[in-house]
Amino acid sequence: MEFSIRPGAAGDADVLLGFFDEAVEWLVARGSAGQWGAEPWSGIPKRVERVREYAADPEFRMAEVGGKPAGALVLGRVMPYAPQVDEPELYVRLLITSRRFAGHRVGSRLLRHSMDEAKRRGIELVRVDCWAGGDGDLPRYYQSQGFTPTEQFTVDGWLGQVLEQRVGG
Repeated sequence: MEFSIRPGAAGDADVLLGFFDEAVEWLVARGSAGQWGAEPWSGIPKRVERVREYAADPEFRMAEVGGKPAGALVLGRVMPYAPQVDEPELYVRLLITSRRFAGHRVGSRLLRHSMDEAKRRGIELVRVDCWAGGDGDLPRYYQSQGFTPTEQFTVDGWLGQVLEQRVGG
């Protein structure tokens, strides 16, 4: 099936919110509610607002498989809770894929896009953070995509892991 990445738009907010609801359902089913909770994001006004902010971000990209929304990416500056670095970087602020497109390498293609975008901008470092709890599958996923774990951090009891990858490495 054809894969493409297009600029996202504020009108994609409901689709993006659906990705979060799918993810929460899947995470709860596998015993990983610690990542994003057990309630659908569409029922939590604060999280709905966060999704609308992502959808309005100029760095929001939507992946499509066969013309259907399959995943999303938001790039930008480091998240305020993550450790800072002393060099220019491109930070993956959001990476989410639709469970309906599992097996289509949507996440890895969006991460490749982030590396290509960093190279285009002359930035050598790409970082991402993720939940480090549960069975550790999420940090292992990023490691399988070429990222190296660096610092861990906690925010309100939520354990996070920062990972990095050098452009070209």
